[in-house]
Amino acid sequence: MTSDARSRLESLRTLASERVATTAAALAELMHDREGSNDDDEHDPEGVTLSSEWSRLTGLAEAAASELQQVDDAIARLDAGTYGVCANCGRPIPTARLEVRPFATHCVACAEKLGL
Repeated sequence: MTSDARSRLESLRTLASERVATTAAALAELMHDREGSNDDDEHDPEGVTLSSEWSRLTGLAEAAASELQQVDDAIARLDAGTYGVCANCGRPIPTARLEVRPFATHCVACAEKLGL
């Protein structure tokens, strides 16, 4: 399970890193576009407003950064030998749960009990 888990986590890390970079570039481009404009884009009848796009991209960037952190934490647990062990009860996290949520820190029963 360890080598499979590591390769899966490293693949997820690559994808999350790419999303972090992509959203950062899109936000930088939007900031550049917004620099020279004092227009009130909230009343522009054409297309998406810059404020709406800013909000959307910020949400995507935060989600990508959060996933990257969760994957990095899972890799650290793998290196420490605690990957796949519930942080609450200490029992093994079922393989099926780790396949669906490879950075899970709790078994299903504890996650439900803790409202996660």
